[in-house]
This record gives sequence, structure tokens and C-alpha cells, in this order.
Amino acid sequence: MKRIVLCGSKKFKDEILRLGEVLQNRGYEAIVPKEFLVEMDKREHSMLHFNEITNEKTDAVLIVNENKGEIENYIGPNSFAEVAMGFYFGKKVYLKNDIYIPYKDELEGWGVIPLKGEIDKIFKNIN
Repeated sequence: MKRIVLCGSKKFKDEILRLGEVLQNRGYEAIVPKEFLVEMDKREHSMLHFNEITNEKTDAVLIVNENKGEIENYIGPNSFAEVAMGFYFGKKVYLKNDIYIPYKDELEGWGVIPLKGEIDKIFKNIN
């Protein structure tokens, strides 16, 4: 079973949980941030989620980058760190939407794959 770790801003919690269900219904192991399910401090959450990303069983990282107010395809500092972890450990890294312009050079240079809202593309790329 392919294993995908989902990441994104707490503001996108509902969408992240929804996508986790979509992935599970398609036969994938979807790992959502533990802080969405149980109360924990930021340091503990980050360490747990980084461990999920770097786990040898993890095949891919999916960054849920929605629009945040006027900001298109938002990726916050914690999610950017998760992109970097995925890249460094050789995982496929996907963006749910398009490239977040402030990090364009890094995202493109690291080979991050923007799905541009077409989540079904992940199923073609990950197998």
C-alpha cells in the first residue's frame, strides 16, 4: 500500500482531512497531521510529522496549498519545511494546487509537482 503524508496550514484542516479520506478510499495509507486529531504543542507535532515524512515507508508528501485570503496557493513556513524534508529524503512532493510564487525557485528546483487542483494526477504519478 502506498503511503502519502498530508501537510498544510491549520486553516486548511477540513480540506486536509477530506483529502485523507479520499486517498484512503482509493487504497492509500494517508497520514494526516496528528495535531488535527489530538492536542499537542508545536514542537511535538513538528517532530512527529517530520518523522512521518522521513519514514522509509512514506512514498510521497502532499502539501495542501489552498488560497488564504488574497494569497494564492499559500504555503506557510512549517509546510515549506515539510517540503524541504520530503525533498531531502527523496520523497515525491506534490502541491494540491499550483506553485506558491514566493518559493517558486526552490519548489521548481526541487522538482515539486503541482497538481493544479487535479488530485487524480497523484494516482497516476505515485504508482
